[in-house]
Order: sequence, then C-alpha cells, then structure tokens
Amino acid sequence: MIKPWSYWLVLALPLLLTPPASANPYFDRANCTYQGKPLYGRVQIVDSLADIKVKIVSDHPDLPVKQVTTFPGRCGEWQIVDSFPTLRVQIVTTLPDITIGFVSTFSGSP
Repeated sequence: MIKPWSYWLVLALPLLLTPPASANPYFDRANCTYQGKPLYGRVQIVDSLADIKVKIVSDHPDLPVKQVTTFPGRCGEWQIVDSFPTLRVQIVTTLPDITIGFVSTFSGSP
C-alpha cells in the first residue's frame, strides 16, 4: 500500500534536485570569469557585440561591482572606458548572463 505522503515526495523531488536559478555553468566565481573572460578591468558599455550581458539589480547580485578610476585589478573592479577595453558589457533588462550590483566596498564578494 502506498502512503499518501509519498505522492508529495514524488512531486517535490524534482524541485529539490533542481539547481537554483542563479546557478550558471559559465560563471566561475572562484576565478572571477565568465566563459574565460575576466570580470574585472577596463570595461566598455556597448549596445551590441558584447562579451557579456548584465542586468543591474539592487538585491542579491551574482557579482558586486565597484567602479574605480585607476588600476582595476581585483574581482569586480571596473574602470569604465571608451576605448581599449578588456571586457565589453551590454546592460539589459531581460535574459542577462549575470546580474551585477554597484557597491562602494567589497567588490567581487557574494
């Protein structure tokens, strides 16, 4: 005889085994890269042909970003430039590759 609670277990099991929505196989938090591209350095904001598409959020970003004026050498430090970028970023409202949030301290930490 099948117990009534076992039906709930069968229905809930796929939800328990599904990774969270923010789990992105291309986003390597340990190395601060997305598909091998570093997520720090000289960043150019573009409308097309971007290396990565980002959505700016205020709560729980995948990557906290700190804008700097010189020497962007740590994870999440971005120097916004018009030429010679190391990363081209397109800001979108739907279907981003990762989400970012601008911070004043602790860039790159989750």
